[in-house]
Amino acid sequence: MNNEHGFTPAELRKLRSLKDPYGIQRFLDDMPYHLADTAWSPRRVLRENTSHCFEGAIFAAAALRANGYLPLIIDFEAEHDTDHVLAIYRVKGHWGAVAKSNYVGCRYREPVYRSLRELAMSYFNIYFNLRRERTLRTFSRPVNLARFDDQAWMTTEEPIWFIIYHLLEIHHYKLLTPGMIKRLHRIDDRLFRAETLGKAYPPGKSPLPFG
Repeated sequence: MNNEHGFTPAELRKLRSLKDPYGIQRFLDDMPYHLADTAWSPRRVLRENTSHCFEGAIFAAAALRANGYLPLIIDFEAEHDTDHVLAIYRVKGHWGAVAKSNYVGCRYREPVYRSLRELAMSYFNIYFNLRRERTLRTFSRPVNLARFDDQAWMTTEEPIWFIIYHLLEIHHYKLLTPGMIKRLHRIDDRLFRAETLGKAYPPGKSPLPFG
């Protein structure tokens, strides 16, 4: 694999034109969210111009790499809910994140967090399921996607499920004690409506499942 990691000159120019984490986030925000059960590489995401949470994070990691950052991701595990994957970056010792999400608040974070736990907790209050339960429980250690360079994770036309399998196997750190979990309240209607603004739903599914 060459120094461009398999990208064509045109693809690399596009990634570098995003310039920084915020530019990458804006590109992801402009991209439609899709609900298909896929695991596309960044090249495929760039071509299709659509992604979901996992694909958006992997794309962001590749774009961060093209702009001088390490290609790092972390995984959030949730209870009675789907996991969430973020690309993370560090500026002067503080962590930020770039993410694609079907929920308003589960996306970008400025690099102001002193630890990954602090970063993870910034998502807690707005991480909920359609039963309105707060569901975030753990976060993983960082994964440097360079470990998958020999599998051409950035440019392959094959699904990159191997990254997901790796995330399922690595250690995750607990955010809450059992007592904290028992005392949690469901979110109210105002927060639900705000965080699901523009949410993509499967055909025929109501965006308001509680009446």
